[in-house]
Amino acid sequence: MPPTRSSRILPRIPKLPPRYAAIVMPLLLSLLLSLLMTAVVSLISTLKATGMPPDLATRWLSAWALSWLVAFPVLLVALPVVRRLTAMLLRPA
Repeated sequence: MPPTRSSRILPRIPKLPPRYAAIVMPLLLSLLLSLLMTAVVSLISTLKATGMPPDLATRWLSAWALSWLVAFPVLLVALPVVRRLTAMLLRPA
């Protein structure tokens, strides 16, 4: 029986098996959190440093890009440390 449409992420890309959840979830969380947090922090920092200049969007996007390029790898490096700390604080299931 051919795979159903719901078993695919995109037409030619199948969904991953459940065993990959422990890898996919933290990576997506890191990606989304790093994008959101760097967007907010860089906007606040840019506004504080420059006020509301006509080129605010350009300045902010430049600051955001640099912030994200630093933040995402840092999150990926910190993730195993956070996992270990979490394991130290929790009883085994």
